[in-house]
Amino acid sequence: MYARFHNFVAVFAVITAVVLVVFFAAIAVEYQPVIIGSRSTDLIGWQTNTSKTLISIDELIAGGPGKDDIPAINDPNFEKPFDVLRWLPDREPVISVTVGKTTKAYPLQILIWHEIINDRIEGVPVAVTFCPLTYSPLVFKRTVKGRALTFGVTGFLRNSGLIMYDRQTESFWQQFTGVALVGDMAGRKLEQIPSLLISFGQFTRTNKNSQVLSRQTGYDRPYGENPYVGYDDAAGLPVMFTGEVIASLPPMEKVIAVEIDGRPVAYPNFITSLKGVINDEIRDQPIAIFHNDGAVSALDRQWIRNSRHTGSTAVFSRRLGIHRLTFAYDGKYFIDMQTRSVWTITGKAIQGPLTGKQLTPINHKTCFAFAWLVFNPKTQIYK
Repeated sequence: MYARFHNFVAVFAVITAVVLVVFFAAIAVEYQPVIIGSRSTDLIGWQTNTSKTLISIDELIAGGPGKDDIPAINDPNFEKPFDVLRWLPDREPVISVTVGKTTKAYPLQILIWHEIINDRIEGVPVAVTFCPLTYSPLVFKRTVKGRALTFGVTGFLRNSGLIMYDRQTESFWQQFTGVALVGDMAGRKLEQIPSLLISFGQFTRTNKNSQVLSRQTGYDRPYGENPYVGYDDAAGLPVMFTGEVIASLPPMEKVIAVEIDGRPVAYPNFITSLKGVINDEIRDQPIAIFHNDGAVSALDRQWIRNSRHTGSTAVFSRRLGIHRLTFAYDGKYFIDMQTRSVWTITGKAIQGPLTGKQLTPINHKTCFAFAWLVFNPKTQIYK
């Protein structure tokens, strides 16, 4: 059922009449009646306290699947990087997360079918999330006021973005912002944990003894296939999006977006991919935006491994001890001008006087421009 729903999204994006015919023939057999894209205040089966809300319930749009039809993974299994080489190509994208001294990788080829992984890293409850329609990989601490929440997929969308729910109160949360919109948790905000969107090959070169999410999820899904074929298209349009499309950027252009002390800045991928590195400063915070070759898009071709390169991205503080670093890009690595040390996309120095040092990651979002701009309309666009 999930594959057919996601194919619907791809069809909607590329508008091909032939595939539309196939799709509707398929869902006529398998789906229960549902009006995809409809707005409804009818939350039958939910225990959500709708008397507490930051939005109108009408802003929630039915995406097709219902509650938990896209199943979150609650008891993830992991393997060593060497053991996943048989099914995870070097070029495929992973979300890399470090808590304490532990680093884990979560392949998008798995997350694209589940959207939420409820995990613990060094005892810290985390939610690793990915919304395909906004291309936003985000990681949060899932503890609110000392209570560990467990998240699932509602099946609703808002501004084309994933709406999660916590199983403890059935409050609705906007994945893109980490804010609870409806229910007893309304107004609460999850703490974001810094993460990187990089290739599996880049991950393994600096994290040989780490852990990678296993395909042994307890579910039968065609991992490695992209159910949103052709959706990652800078000339396209977002689906099920009812917000205002801001003309600052093409809506489906990817951006690396940072907000520091209330000042949002978006760095378009067509600039960062050409420059490789941008040295900038926001609210007196010196930062470096890294972008190099490595990862392919998860939403391009049918098989993710065959998709086009869109690159790996990261954002770091340029402060390191007594140093205020300025970086250049040599086509593969990042070199600081102060010590001539060589750095990887993961922010680790592998050569030079600072070998072994690690840059401090800065929370950011890698996403389609429309998603960032609808929540941050006063964003400064880097020129």
